[in-house]
Amino acid sequence: MRDQEPAPLDAERRLSTKQAAELLGVKPETVYAYVSRGQLSSRRVTGGRGSTFDAAEVEALARRNRRDGAGGSGSGSGSGSGGELSVRTRLTLIESDHYYFRGVDAADLAARHTYEEVAEWLWTGRLRPGSTFTAPAGSVAVARRAVEALPGHAAPTDLLRVATIAAATADPLRFDLSEDAVLGTARTLIPTLVAALPPAGRDRRDEGPLAHRLWTRLTGRDPDEASLRALDTALALLVDHDLAASTLAVRVAASARAHAYAAVSAGLGVIEGPLHGAASGHAHRLLRDVLDQGDAAPVIADELRAGRRVPGLGHRLYPGEDPRARALFALLERIPRAEPALLAARDIVETTARHAPLHANVDLALAVLTTSCGMPSTAGETIFAVARTAGWIAHALEEYGERPMRMRPSGLYAGPKPPQALPE
Repeated sequence: MRDQEPAPLDAERRLSTKQAAELLGVKPETVYAYVSRGQLSSRRVTGGRGSTFDAAEVEALARRNRRDGAGGSGSGSGSGSGGELSVRTRLTLIESDHYYFRGVDAADLAARHTYEEVAEWLWTGRLRPGSTFTAPAGSVAVARRAVEALPGHAAPTDLLRVATIAAATADPLRFDLSEDAVLGTARTLIPTLVAALPPAGRDRRDEGPLAHRLWTRLTGRDPDEASLRALDTALALLVDHDLAASTLAVRVAASARAHAYAAVSAGLGVIEGPLHGAASGHAHRLLRDVLDQGDAAPVIADELRAGRRVPGLGHRLYPGEDPRARALFALLERIPRAEPALLAARDIVETTARHAPLHANVDLALAVLTTSCGMPSTAGETIFAVARTAGWIAHALEEYGERPMRMRPSGLYAGPKPPQALPE
């Protein structure tokens, strides 16, 4: 018996809303909730009022629901992926201790291209050798005045958030969400943020590669080529990392059609949390303590005694080695003055391994970079925020191409059953 010919791509099997609901074991309303969460795509029936769904996509979601125990209740309480939101994206894939930007190994990209070139690849899928970002003088002036008005104890994310909002006020066309307009915003906002930061020494560089300009905001030391290369690579490695918490916030803002500045501001608000962008600062301080004491054991013991997680180790998405840390450590090993911090980092990993076999993550690698280059503990957070701005704009661009307001999950009410008597 001859095998059947495969169906053409345009003849994919479609299911009605009722059929999809039955296959998923949920109510029809929940099917549309899956659509609003980005877990299913729908297509309007030609000349009709209903929608149809790709059978293969529905079956895949049903399998995930069965595996994770999230479906079958008919309540719509599960997200179809262990309670986590799923959003289809063409930007970043993380699997098997590697991560990829548009299908290309991200660590390899960062090793061969500048931060600006990697950002362009993520935005457009095209490499633009020699790409540079230029900040408009008007935007820089407005952003600097806003930043200079802040108190001296303001954190880096405070400065960057204020600079972002100030730059938005200087752009009367910020509500243009077309691809070309948003890309133009991206190429000017990132250098504006760097230019708005106060210099760490007497030098304030506003020309050349972005990493060179950022260096003068992070340390008063004179740069060497190897250190500048490490900083540029760190920026490129941190451009994006799938749907991190800050990136999800950006996509929610973009789903509501907030302009690019507002979307970036949403991301900056989230990374101030100690479990996200600020994590490198904890690793920096741990590394300094180990360098001061000359031994990781008592420092790690204090962390464990206090019930704290040892910063700079392990990552939930990488059971093995964090590829970003691996790439950055390889560059840091070429910098002679980084040797003490590298040895201290190795001591941290080996000492903690007696308690839990965890690999160094990118926060510990950033801590080695910032410590060995005379940067403050907040420098890693600044590097992270500047780098990730490019990824946030890439996700905003992608979300602008989706149905508006789709990032609207349903709440699972757990309060008193109504109707309740009016309170006295």
